[in-house]
Amino acid sequence: MEPFVFFGGKGGVGKTTVSCAYGLKCARDGHRTLVVSTDPAHSVTDVFDQPFGDSPRPVEGIEGLEAMQIDPEDEVTRHLDEIRQDLSEQVSASMVNEINRQLEMAHGTPGAYESALFDRFVEVMRTADDYDRVVFDTAPSGSTLRLLGLPDLLEDWIDRLMYKRRTSIDLFEKAAVGNNEPRRVMEGDPVLARLEERKSFFEFAGSTLHDDAAFFLVVTPDELSLNETERSIADLREKDLPVRGLVANKLTPSPDPDENGRGARYLRERVATEAKRLETIRTAFDPPLVAEIGWRSSEIKGDLLDDVAAELDIETAVEPPTHA
Repeated sequence: MEPFVFFGGKGGVGKTTVSCAYGLKCARDGHRTLVVSTDPAHSVTDVFDQPFGDSPRPVEGIEGLEAMQIDPEDEVTRHLDEIRQDLSEQVSASMVNEINRQLEMAHGTPGAYESALFDRFVEVMRTADDYDRVVFDTAPSGSTLRLLGLPDLLEDWIDRLMYKRRTSIDLFEKAAVGNNEPRRVMEGDPVLARLEERKSFFEFAGSTLHDDAAFFLVVTPDELSLNETERSIADLREKDLPVRGLVANKLTPSPDPDENGRGARYLRERVATEAKRLETIRTAFDPPLVAEIGWRSSEIKGDLLDDVAAELDIETAVEPPTHA
């Protein structure tokens, strides 16, 4: 299977647990594996019971497995600081204050979160030579889908910016007369160089997501989760990023046959309802159901994580990346 594996889904369905379990499964099979989480609600720190930060760190007691926790807020700040630095080198000193003001306003605007995380995702994929498999525990579906749709959108946008920049330079050079030499020439223009760099970045991202990544969705047996999963499957297919499989999580355990109290009756009714929804997943959704994971009575970590890993019917064999 592809070297990069993404687990997405509605908030609260258990993406982090499933991502960590699959990362553990890959490591147990001898693959050097990195788990990357961007979901602050339930982090890899909770699952592996040790702190993780912005850089990969070995998971204690599990050979070949590392993890990192990307903080979305920190990433947005870092992303905007890089933009501020790039722009400050290209404009006059009088414009720096205005740039700073605009970037401060941009911090909370729609798209800043997705753009910053997208850059970091791609950075991880471009520098993943030390790993056979990278597992991404992504944010809830809406954000992830916007994130994965960025390459096609931004490649076209960069092409238009480059065309306008070249046209602007050409017109300025043609207008230069006498001693008025053009301030920029086409070759060596820093703005064009930056745009070329971003174009290459987005081309790599688009190719890698299409050719070297596999996508799975985690779903719980409730109507809201099924509805969002159905929309996510359609949206990813529209982006030519088909979902490889579905993981049903947090399934209610059945009571023992001799239990007849109020709690047992509730559990039987709940199990029956979930069985119907699982059948809907099997028959109405295209991606196959690759795991059915039941509720545990305690937090899933340690030996329980091994149990969940064993329930994932997802291959771990790694194909080499087609885009290095």
